[in-house]
Amino acid sequence: MTRTLTLLAACAASAVLAGCAAMNQLTSEVSSYSAWPADRKAGTYAFERLPSQQLRAERAQKVEDSARRALEGAGFAPAPEGQPSEYVVQIGARVSATEAYYDDPFWWRGGFYAHRFGRPWGMGFGLSMPSVRYEREVALLIRDRKSGQPLYETRASNDGGSSSMDSLLPAMLDAAMKDFPAGSATPRNVTTELAPR
Repeated sequence: MTRTLTLLAACAASAVLAGCAAMNQLTSEVSSYSAWPADRKAGTYAFERLPSQQLRAERAQKVEDSARRALEGAGFAPAPEGQPSEYVVQIGARVSATEAYYDDPFWWRGGFYAHRFGRPWGMGFGLSMPSVRYEREVALLIRDRKSGQPLYETRASNDGGSSSMDSLLPAMLDAAMKDFPAGSATPRNVTTELAPR
């Protein structure tokens, strides 16, 4: 009996720990496109902002700061102050909302419904229950500074019930750069760790 209880307690603890670990992870769908020369190595980089990003400098800075861990994990280093970089990095992030209705016959999109609650059939009035999902996406492009040639393009996306992605950006960018310099246009799921707050 004691052995059984100990085994059950160990199983329960493992399940709780697995659940906690899953809460610290993020799975993103990643697609990458590579024209990276086989003999070329990562080097120094600098961010380049589009005119629209220059208008929102604070937001652009936050996205760039979130990308540093992923770029440095792939072997890149920021160019020293006042020195030209070997590579130019452009980065963007977006969130879009999709409204869907809860798919349950009980909550039909307005109008009358008939539903049996274990007894005779009853009539009632159902209201639509909208649910908003947010699709979050990051995209990163690395170009050779001298030639301007695009060498590596990657993007990562996921969705959820929150429009906030600031805390998710580093994990999403880690996912996007996970297999650098390999490319795979076929979308694949990549799980990365969320940074502790």
